[in-house]
Amino acid sequence: MRNILLIVFLFTIGSVNSQEIKWMTMNEAIAAQKKEPKKIFMDVYTTWCGPCKMLDKNTFSDKKVIEYINKNYYAVKFNAEGTEEINYQDFVYTNPNYDPARKGRNSQHLFAHAMKVTAYPTVVFFRENGDLIQAVPGYRTPQQLEIFLKMIQSDDYLKITTTEAWEDYQKNFKYTF
Repeated sequence: MRNILLIVFLFTIGSVNSQEIKWMTMNEAIAAQKKEPKKIFMDVYTTWCGPCKMLDKNTFSDKKVIEYINKNYYAVKFNAEGTEEINYQDFVYTNPNYDPARKGRNSQHLFAHAMKVTAYPTVVFFRENGDLIQAVPGYRTPQQLEIFLKMIQSDDYLKITTTEAWEDYQKNFKYTF
């Protein structure tokens, strides 16, 4: 009996530790939105980007971040220098200048360019209908990401139209991560 309890305990601990964000492609997220509307949270990264790797290790492994994103968003992981073909708003985005022989930096994907991504990592938010909301560049800790996740999910961002309103929002925001 003791062995069974130990096995159940170890399995439970293993499943908690193995919890992760349910990443999908942008095409999958857009298809999912048609069945069940939900905002999209996109991680725009590159393979050579050190802060992108830190975001994966430190922020996207945080239990509260994982739970919040999985519950409230379709999560998309997008390589801004990759070759994925994205069908978005009646246009097919590709990376025609991608060079598979290059090491390190490569050509930027046209979809990253269309979202005006100029730094890595960048997180990008989309409405339930797929329209772009905002790109937020830079590495973020779980707590630094929390304010954006909750502000976008609750539609509070629609009320923040001035610098003063953003400062007030930040000052009054109740962090829980």
